[in-house]
Amino acid sequence: MTGVIELPYWVALLGGIAAAIAILDRVLGPSFKWLMRKRLHKAVDQMNDRLSLRIQPFKLIQRKELVDRLVYDPEVVTAADQHVHETGMPHDLVMKQVRTYAREIVPSFSAHMYFLIGAKVSKWISRMLYRVRLGAMDEKGLAAVDGDATVVFVMNHKSNIDYLLVTYLASTSSALSYAVGEWAQVWPLNQVIRAMGAYFIRRRSRDELYRTVLRRYVQLATEGGVAQAIFPEGGLSRSGALGPPKLGLISYIHSGFDPNGRDVVFVPVGLNYDRVLEDRILMRADSSKDGKARFKVSILTSVGFVFGVIWGRITGSVNRFGYACVSFGAPLSLKEFLSEARGEDEVEALGRELARRIGVVVPILPTSLIATVLQGSDPRTLDEIKASASELADELVQAGGHHHVPRSDFDYAVEVGLRMLTRRYIVVETNGRYVVAEGEDNTLAFYANSIAHLPGHPTT
Repeated sequence: MTGVIELPYWVALLGGIAAAIAILDRVLGPSFKWLMRKRLHKAVDQMNDRLSLRIQPFKLIQRKELVDRLVYDPEVVTAADQHVHETGMPHDLVMKQVRTYAREIVPSFSAHMYFLIGAKVSKWISRMLYRVRLGAMDEKGLAAVDGDATVVFVMNHKSNIDYLLVTYLASTSSALSYAVGEWAQVWPLNQVIRAMGAYFIRRRSRDELYRTVLRRYVQLATEGGVAQAIFPEGGLSRSGALGPPKLGLISYIHSGFDPNGRDVVFVPVGLNYDRVLEDRILMRADSSKDGKARFKVSILTSVGFVFGVIWGRITGSVNRFGYACVSFGAPLSLKEFLSEARGEDEVEALGRELARRIGVVVPILPTSLIATVLQGSDPRTLDEIKASASELADELVQAGGHHHVPRSDFDYAVEVGLRMLTRRYIVVETNGRYVVAEGEDNTLAFYANSIAHLPGHPTT
């Protein structure tokens, strides 16, 4: 028992390393984590001093703790028990599935990732691709929003650039939590998006257990005052037109709302682009029997396009894709809306009202205006196009629309719209007259449809 045991040096070295790691983990680890959390909260406090919509404590809860809270939420547990009863699955397997859903949904917000990386990258990409402009803004209504209310930005969905554009423009006011579809569930993109506070949703899932977990997360985040951004249309518009609202997330917010608690204020956001990067992909998308859109996208083509644009912008050989404009409309208090709602389904009425408010603030841009004028028309001269465009713009503005006129020069706006369409051979010029190119009627309609819903439009 007192003999000497000889060990190779490499075994002793590994043992020493393991012991050092254990000491660091057990002794210094908690202190290091506490220090980092303290620094994080100090940084968030500094950010809150300059943000109009403060980062709420809910967003700072550690992800593991939030996942546990969601898994053992009473409504989720009840739904899990019901699932066991209906399917006969073992309870532990069902709870394991619940935890999988919770881990998929719950974000891991990082203020540093959002403001130091996400917002700056969003600004760089947005301004590299477009001339970004802020359109109409109900400053009085936005200033009157209760500072303790949960603010939910509701917006039309034109392009995947929407996320970047609104993140950039709203970064001086708040950190938004987006509802993101399955397209972003790709590593490492999913890790970056989750760190920016977004939560993933399966838009077409009919699994009641999953929908309960998602509903409770949305309700917990809303109760916690988290500023959110959702697209009521559900997915990207394939026709360019404003689509009818899908009421999933809106119904979750409504069903969890306490009239005696924190108010929820919806802020309508309207976006429009002189060129939607995915326009032809969206128009070509067909639907399967289950109604799910099939987008035929080549990864190599997409990567080549992105790098081509970046290189072109660096060298100056590629111009930006026209204007991108964002407008913020009149806020809608859920508490006030429900107090006035009478004799109809509250969720459907809320969805209709939000869709109406979003539609009103969708900006009128040069391409959409000229596309509307040329749609279905005979060849026209430049002067004829200007006259028709001026008349249409006046009617839309008088009905409450917002027309973004670049450089405050209407003639220049018409030139921009024509240039965007002729460069892509959607419109062609022959002997001083402009007409839709053969086979491009759908593309022209795509851009005309972006303002077809506006009051004062000939088709409304």
